[in-house]
Amino acid sequence: MKALLPALLIGLLCATAADARVRNVTDPEAPRALPDEGRVGVAWTDPAQFTEIRHSNNRWEARRGDWVRQLAEHLRDGTETRLPPGERLEITITDIRRAGNYEPWNGVQMDRVRVMREIYWPRISLEFRRLDAAGAVIEEGERQLSDTGYLYGASATRRTDPLRYEKSLLDRWMRSEFAGSGA
Repeated sequence: MKALLPALLIGLLCATAADARVRNVTDPEAPRALPDEGRVGVAWTDPAQFTEIRHSNNRWEARRGDWVRQLAEHLRDGTETRLPPGERLEITITDIRRAGNYEPWNGVQMDRVRVMREIYWPRISLEFRRLDAAGAVIEEGERQLSDTGYLYGASATRRTDPLRYEKSLLDRWMRSEFAGSGA
């Protein structure tokens, strides 16, 4: 029994280390869409091709986390409540450039700090198709969302949310795109 205890502890530590791995938005095994449930489907193209990753001053840090899925969930939840009954919406996020950027030239510790400056405004590109109950296309299009004044208008209720600027950008689009939908 005493010989079995160290083996169990080593096995437990190895299993915990495997689960504790940092999420990476460019992981090829990561999903590229939210589960298909409800009236709004949200998918995204390969995040490795997003401007956020390709033009970041710290590509390794920009890949960390699950921020694409979080933005997709915010988009799904916000549009779900705005759609009239019977309609369906399909959205594909084609590009993201998050607010801020890394400035490693400001010191060794700054390579992991996202600096917010007016020159690093958020941008999101998406495509959408709005369908009626029979599946006919009501509206479709592409949108290029951006907010050059992002530092002056972010929601005060989200001060601790690292995606607050991107979510505010999506909120503004949802309000304007679905303003006359009657939902």
